[in-house]
Amino acid sequence: MSDYLDLYDYRIRVATMYRERNQAILSGADPVAAWERFHAVRDDLFAHHPQSALDEEQRRTFQGLPYFAYNAEMRFNVDVDTDVEPTRLSVAMNAGESMAMTTIGRVHFVVEGEAVSLSIYWLEVYGGGLFLPFRDLTCPMESYGGGRYLFDTIKGSDFLPVPGERGWKRIILDFNYAYNPSCAYNDRWICPLAPVENRLAVPIRAGEKKQQLALRSAL
Repeated sequence: MSDYLDLYDYRIRVATMYRERNQAILSGADPVAAWERFHAVRDDLFAHHPQSALDEEQRRTFQGLPYFAYNAEMRFNVDVDTDVEPTRLSVAMNAGESMAMTTIGRVHFVVEGEAVSLSIYWLEVYGGGLFLPFRDLTCPMESYGGGRYLFDTIKGSDFLPVPGERGWKRIILDFNYAYNPSCAYNDRWICPLAPVENRLAVPIRAGEKKQQLALRSAL
């Protein structure tokens, strides 16, 4: 039973980490300082919490997660286009299973002069939640081959409203906070992978890198 209480505690800590990040950014804090603080808290969770995505052996040698350098050009204010067909998908997971989710919106932005877009999904599990997975041209050499997540509100990771906007129709996508799914660290986790429509033909050199690099200095 203690595992369930540990998981509950972990999710509270993750939600708190994102809430504190949001408060810092919305209050005008230096974005790089807020990003570095966020990473320090996240590294501490990975290193010490019993519900860390790392197994016990990995935690013993953990030296911190690797990230691309902070890139201000990978932060976008976007409109959420909700004029989309609410398509229900069965998305593949790393263990060969699938998860149901529904497309509820799209966001459009420009990376290195190229217009791109990503779908936002509603996860069709108890309670539901918003989810934005993606894969880009840094995969699989620099980032996890199955893609990364920008937010998964069921698990506590979140996004930001554009200051002064209401209704969540205009939000901040900051790829400096892109992170690996738990299955990137070891095989005990099962995670949904980025659908084909969220595979970008541009590199997103921001956020977390491949987990093998995180442990390289300790191997």
